Amino acid sequence: MLQQQRKESNMSDYKELEKLLVKRYDNAWRRLEGNEKEIVMDFSESYKKYLDTCKTEREASLYSAKIAEEKGFKSIDYYIKNHKRPEPGDKIYGLFKDKTVILFVIGKENFEKGLNIIGAHVDTPRLDLKQAPLYEDTELAFFKTHYYGGVKKYQWITIPLALHGVIIKQDGTKITVNIGEDEKDPVFYITDLLPHLSKDQNAKKISEAITGEQLNILVGSIPMDDEDIKDSVKLNILKLLNEKYDIKEEDLASSELEIVPAAKARDIGFDRGLVGAYGHDDRVCAFTALEALLDIDAPKRTCVTILADKEEIGSVGNTGMTSNYFENLVSELIHLSGVGKADLVLRRCLMNSKFLSADVNAAFDPNYPTTHDKLNAAYIGKGIVLTKYTGSRGKSGSNDASAEFVAEVRRIFNENDICWQMGELGKVDEGGGGTIAYIPAKYGMDVIDVGVALLSMHAPYEIASKADIYMAYKAYKAFFYSNYEY
Repeated sequence: MLQQQRKESNMSDYKELEKLLVKRYDNAWRRLEGNEKEIVMDFSESYKKYLDTCKTEREASLYSAKIAEEKGFKSIDYYIKNHKRPEPGDKIYGLFKDKTVILFVIGKENFEKGLNIIGAHVDTPRLDLKQAPLYEDTELAFFKTHYYGGVKKYQWITIPLALHGVIIKQDGTKITVNIGEDEKDPVFYITDLLPHLSKDQNAKKISEAITGEQLNILVGSIPMDDEDIKDSVKLNILKLLNEKYDIKEEDLASSELEIVPAAKARDIGFDRGLVGAYGHDDRVCAFTALEALLDIDAPKRTCVTILADKEEIGSVGNTGMTSNYFENLVSELIHLSGVGKADLVLRRCLMNSKFLSADVNAAFDPNYPTTHDKLNAAYIGKGIVLTKYTGSRGKSGSNDASAEFVAEVRRIFNENDICWQMGELGKVDEGGGGTIAYIPAKYGMDVIDVGVALLSMHAPYEIASKADIYMAYKAYKAFFYSNYEY
């Protein structure tokens, strides 16, 4: 009996020791208390509406600016025009070329102390129409496309597609296009071979079975009544476009038209714990970072949400993070504040800032277990993911956050009961990926990737956990309210 008691006592001690020393990443659903599960479900309903509304970078940026104005934010142009000094608690946004938006809640501390920044991106892998897209072949009309970002081309065939974007006429008139989302709208389609005739196609590598030049969108089949007209199906399409939008073929040269999946965001699974949708990468982080900032009131440090464009193609161009628009906007705010030696204050401000690169991670998929190191993989449903480094193989192209900043973020999340995990982008030799993290790091600020794990990332329909989405919102809000000592 005594021996048994000692054994039970030792087991109890060991369990306490295990609890004390071993880190186990919890399932986020088990961390929810009270009515939090209902809150999670409601929050995801708002997120699904956002996804259905914002399928392009323009739509996401304009929507974010609109919502911000409804919440009391004013444009930076208002402050500049009226020579208005930013005061603590002021809410300010800058919309840049309708593709990028940056939002500020002015803090009590001066800019020199730095900012709490969360940066996400609102562009998503897709198909863009070429500048001369419309053609006819065997009395079928097609749009030619150019894929944008990292896509598996075969995933985009034989699914319903929608057309979003703008057409700018020669006189500057902007025409907004959105076809395929309403149930009464037509949709578009990329054809494929039937299995019976796919012998040669099946023999190719999956990356070569569908070529970029085969991603042609079927847009029409009815010819004009006159049999003598060449390419009469094409002409009929142009006639329909002219009737609806008052455009001619040449106007397509100055358009930005994007092909995206026509599917709506839906719950996945019997228990409705997952959201399936186009564009989780990276609108799941964009939405939660936006919502977190909208809920911030009078913080100690100025809080910023950046919703950037062009991340999927390297953050280049005038609307990508490598552009100077963010630096310029902060400079404008410092100038309006009447601070002496504004350039020096700007440099100190950026160097002393803290930055969460809010981007997604690739979750471990049990159907494809060989791509990940299971000890260092991100998992669906285990909370927001801290990614110390991205890059590929030997950390090429990586920011690689400092241990000090990882500890700081870990403390913030633990103190605010945020369910979090560490993750990497697959096995070392398998490949990898990048985010915007390395770009703000050039100023000397601390940066780390913190985002949601996804299944089927970069597919036309991706999967995210509702619990992880909510934890992202809580994590970003906690970071905004965190204070730093200097």
